Amino acid sequence: MNGSLFAGGSLNEKNLLTMKNLKYPLLAIGIACLFAFSSVQLMKTSLTITVRNELGNIEEGVGVQLFPTEEDYRNETNPATEIEYSDKKGKVRFKDLEAKVYFVNAVKGDKNNIGAGVQTDTLQEGKVNKVTIIIE
Repeated sequence: MNGSLFAGGSLNEKNLLTMKNLKYPLLAIGIACLFAFSSVQLMKTSLTITVRNELGNIEEGVGVQLFPTEEDYRNETNPATEIEYSDKKGKVRFKDLEAKVYFVNAVKGDKNNIGAGVQTDTLQEGKVNKVTIIIE
């Protein structure tokens, strides 16, 4: 029998062929599981703010800053972010935020958002949250 247990080769050759055939499907399953279980960790919590004026038009160049508490917002102390400026589409994006409420200070010249909405809802973790702020 020459050490052959199967027609066409030894037990070791058969095992090697089976392992080679399984290598790629098992690798694909492993990668899919890795992405499925870590997708929440890959997406960071962020906030995109669109700034508009009292007429509803986009405002470019508005300085926007987030504060963690209403007291910090009122005193303009302990900001959660640096000041970012709205782009030509009126958008400002803040990344790597905690999933919580923020107070928004938006200023351009003599216009600001005081009295026109300064508090976000609680941000959803792992999502791109969106808010529109009006300055007047």
